[in-house]
Amino acid sequence: MPRIKPITSKSDLSAEHHAAADAVVKVFGQIRGPFSVLLHSPKLAAQLIPLVPFIHHDCIVEGKLRSVAILAATREYQAAYVWAAQVAAARRNGVREELIELLRAQGDPGKLPAEEREIVTYARQLQRTNRVDQASFDALKNRHGVQWLVELTAVMGYFAMVSGVANAFEVAAPPDGDKLPG
Repeated sequence: MPRIKPITSKSDLSAEHHAAADAVVKVFGQIRGPFSVLLHSPKLAAQLIPLVPFIHHDCIVEGKLRSVAILAATREYQAAYVWAAQVAAARRNGVREELIELLRAQGDPGKLPAEEREIVTYARQLQRTNRVDQASFDALKNRHGVQWLVELTAVMGYFAMVSGVANAFEVAAPPDGDKLPG
């Protein structure tokens, strides 16, 4: 049960803030998840919503690898709503079930192909310690370049933020979504 009443339509807002709700609906098709909380600060939601298309479509990080990073970061936050929403996207982006299961179980990435292992390691280090060791940083920078790594890191940061909102306000995972353990 969410800790506050979620905003689910623009009628939940004063007329001066309908544009913020319309922007959320334009991107997601409805008001749901963390944005049902973020709209309690309509100006904040209006500032954040333009990031979503970039994060999901315009970022130079290929969809499959972006999804690996998103799931790795989201799993560290134990964000049930965000995890459920992003697993479906990861499957559409071609992420293997074995990798999804490894991330769900917080398993050892040691046997993953190098590119996936490097992303999982980077995401876990950043989320767990707020730092990344030089070897992990260099592996991704050397493989993909600086812009790619900046964008990957920003994508993970965006999902850290929405995971924090979902967790703090206890936004429930969709009942038909992928479940985290315990």
